[in-house]
Amino acid sequence: MADDPTAVVWDKALLDYDMGDHPLNPVRVELTLALARELGVLDRPGVQLITPRPATEAELTRVHREDYLDAVRQAPIDPFFQGWGLNTPDNPVFDGMHESSARICGASIAAVEAVWHGAARRAVNVAGGLHHAMPARAAGFCVYNDPAVAIAWLLDHGAQRVAYLDVDVHHGDGVQAIFYDDPRVLTISLHETPLALFPGTGFCDETGGPGAEGTSVNVPLPPGTGDAGWLKAYHAVVPSVIRAFAPEIIVSQCGADAHRLDPLADLMLSVDCQRAAYVAMRELADEVCGGRWVALGGGGYALVEVVPRAWSHLLAVATGDPLDPKIPTPKSWRRLAAERRPGTAVPETMGDGVEPPVEVWSPGTESDPVDRAILAARSAVFPLHGLDPHDPRD
Repeated sequence: MADDPTAVVWDKALLDYDMGDHPLNPVRVELTLALARELGVLDRPGVQLITPRPATEAELTRVHREDYLDAVRQAPIDPFFQGWGLNTPDNPVFDGMHESSARICGASIAAVEAVWHGAARRAVNVAGGLHHAMPARAAGFCVYNDPAVAIAWLLDHGAQRVAYLDVDVHHGDGVQAIFYDDPRVLTISLHETPLALFPGTGFCDETGGPGAEGTSVNVPLPPGTGDAGWLKAYHAVVPSVIRAFAPEIIVSQCGADAHRLDPLADLMLSVDCQRAAYVAMRELADEVCGGRWVALGGGGYALVEVVPRAWSHLLAVATGDPLDPKIPTPKSWRRLAAERRPGTAVPETMGDGVEPPVEVWSPGTESDPVDRAILAARSAVFPLHGLDPHDPRD
């Protein structure tokens, strides 16, 4: 409903997670909030802007080792620092690295706290979604794993079943690894095949550890998968498993890097398809867990062309009515984007001018590589949830 209370977690200090001349540039977050604000999304009835606090040591060490936190503090003051995945091209060190990383974790905690305690039905932290960080290692541009820290907070505050849904083009390996043996957390990741893309994990046979079988779900998709195949895969796997698991809350990582313009990956989605995915997530949360849905950001390296539009659609879906993809981007926002990233093509409309097709998966079409990927994913986990992988009704 349009007037459901929604928490949007925001503070300019979240832009301090800044690795310098690096693909993960905070300008994408700045431009997202600017675009959503210009479109009136943040002024809708029921929208609550929350200023986050940094996560505490106790909250961080629910996921990360204490000696790793010490390393993150030490690395920026030692130019020769090595180890822990830090001071590498993927994860360069920067001033205030611990503080800014802890603040992003705190923002994701604020989002889940607002929903879990009933202050909001949905919540969004577009600065979050740093899903590759491991308990004692930085990885894939991620220092601390804010989705995992937020999920751990939920478990510590009474949640018994949390679903984590990751649609970043890269496998959500850190979150999966952290909760691989915990039957209370269902992790689902749709991503480009690990045969072609970092981090090299996320195969269908990664289904959960002893006692948690079936709680890790992976849908690795072939390079070149477009809107039709991606949406077919989503609808053929995600709703059935989430309904069977019956979570109390859904936490989504909404990386925008599956878009066809993203420079670091090879899927071929449109912004219109990403918008359709967000609508589907909200509808599933409404059906399964009383609407309790927390959406986080993630990857996305077409900093002007894609991320601000995709995540403004995400904010719109979370706060009420979806935006029409045909509407123009505001001229004032286009000027700001051109100033921030000179020479980059600034999009003039909120969509890519396509209507995402809706195709229903059915068995017996495995000559198509996407259909083969769907059947492999279903075959790996559906029986563990009492579902028939060959029955399209499941």
